[in-house]
Amino acid sequence: MPSFKTLDQADVKNKRVLVRVDLNVPMENGAVTDMTRIERVLPTIRELSDKGAKVILLSHFGRPKGVDKSQSLEPLVNVLAEQLGKMVLFAPDCIGADADKAVSILQPGQILVLENTRFHKGEEKNDPEFVTALAKNGDIYVNDAFSAAHRAHASTEGLAHKLPAYAGRALQAELEALETALEKPERPVMAVAGGAKISTKLELLGNLLAKVDKLAIGGAMANTFLAAQGKPVGKSLVEKDLLDTAREILAKAQEKNCQIILPSDVVVAGEFKARAPSKVVSSDKVADNDMILDIGRESIGHVISALASSKTLVWNGPFGAFEMEPFDMGTNEVAEAAAELTEAGKLKSVAGGGDTVAALEHAGAASRFTYISTAGGAFLEWLEGKPLPGVEALRVK
Repeated sequence: MPSFKTLDQADVKNKRVLVRVDLNVPMENGAVTDMTRIERVLPTIRELSDKGAKVILLSHFGRPKGVDKSQSLEPLVNVLAEQLGKMVLFAPDCIGADADKAVSILQPGQILVLENTRFHKGEEKNDPEFVTALAKNGDIYVNDAFSAAHRAHASTEGLAHKLPAYAGRALQAELEALETALEKPERPVMAVAGGAKISTKLELLGNLLAKVDKLAIGGAMANTFLAAQGKPVGKSLVEKDLLDTAREILAKAQEKNCQIILPSDVVVAGEFKARAPSKVVSSDKVADNDMILDIGRESIGHVISALASSKTLVWNGPFGAFEMEPFDMGTNEVAEAAAELTEAGKLKSVAGGGDTVAALEHAGAASRFTYISTAGGAFLEWLEGKPLPGVEALRVK
């Protein structure tokens, strides 16, 4: 990518390379329950090691208030070693004498994990003294943690101003995918925005209206739009204080010539539980004691038809309560259609956000999308059009 230096431009042989990765992975009883973030950074670590760099990994883990051994990175050292097929060393601090000593004996090609950066207050404060202390042990800085790029912390942003800075392979792939999706997309562009609340996605919706040609709104968010149009929504989750906002968004979409796709039929049930008795009704015939929990067959057809005439898809949020049958049908069928179009080379599909990734994996479609972002907050802020400090710091000035 022209606006960022990548590892293609970095001379790393015999250099001490500080690599910001995201090892903040879910763990139960000392075992990692989701390896995705670790798998994403392995290519960068391998490449640097194979090129003779002294690879020094920086990461946070959890939200410790000072030193907290229950949130140490040490249990991940063996996990990394196993995945890489190489010995991985560990230092019990990320700055100071322990870190200095561990770095000083590191040989070219060797890999060292420094302890949780958040054990120090200076990390989240982006304290210049802490940045200097971190930079002391590196000649080059590589950021490979897009999921932490929305935070202006010492190890995600500060270091990029202190040392020659490059994007790692995972960060590079993420930036290229996002650029393909919204910055320089093939048109028509379609977005799917789902989830529970408009209030958490106002900026997202506002930014998408200006950039996409079609916007399908699903999840409980769609209920607020239906209510704003005067349609009955029964006991469904609705943000009554945002009905005017929903009407403004619909008006703005018309101005921008952005087609809004709302459910024309919905799956309703009397209670929110798995396999609750349900039926499909027109979206203007929801009974007072019913709640909307998914989109119906006709709506699924409308969304898939819009997908079929699109070239690019950006997806954030499910269509229904995908965690429980039968309210996963809308998400599953649209996800399968998007995956098939992607595999056929007719669609570039980029998706992200915690619920979204879980929903697409549940649908068996995630691996067939062009790109799945595991970044959560950073992905959402990027969709909202906000500059991400960890990315901006890497831009070639």
